[in-house]
Amino acid sequence: MLDKLQYISQGKTATEQIRNIRNALDNGAGLIQLRWKESSYDQQLELALATRKICQAYKATCIINDHINIAAAIAADGVHLGLDDDAIAKARNTVGPDKIIGGTANTLNDILQRTAEGCDYIGLGPYRFTTTKEKLSPELGLAGYQNIFNHLQEQGIKTPPIYAIGGIEIHDIPALLQAGVYGVAVSGLITRQPALVPQIKKLLV
Repeated sequence: MLDKLQYISQGKTATEQIRNIRNALDNGAGLIQLRWKESSYDQQLELALATRKICQAYKATCIINDHINIAAAIAADGVHLGLDDDAIAKARNTVGPDKIIGGTANTLNDILQRTAEGCDYIGLGPYRFTTTKEKLSPELGLAGYQNIFNHLQEQGIKTPPIYAIGGIEIHDIPALLQAGVYGVAVSGLITRQPALVPQIKKLLV
């Protein structure tokens, strides 16, 4: 079963990334998605190797954002792909049938697409505006999540676990769970306040 809390790493340098990942793990995070846009392929590979080793030491799950080849090269636990990234089928063939493959969704149609593609989980968002990601899709807000989950329920559509993502604060979590999300994928909140991890996990039980 996937952890209900996913920490999406932050940091402009490899040193910052490692520090933030360690802080999250030290406070109990069990699923790390390595995301580092401001880097070359070789830098990504080096950081991914280091992150994989750290996650293994903490018995945590290590997911690589975007880079299928890096995920395969370091035997990561999985990969997360945006809508404009490589196809899920290609990822499955590259990283292997037993690895975790996550996919981004912004709309109901995206969720249906990701479900048909065979994703293991879906990151649905953004909940609200966030500076973490460029070219942000329109904000869903709580009403957007409620509308999507209501439709899925009314139509009897089964999906992979869906994580809310995008500018989520701790006070948002109860209402998002009530709307129907499986868990939350958080970046800025845990980077700023890693000590909140146990409190977030308690809300997600």
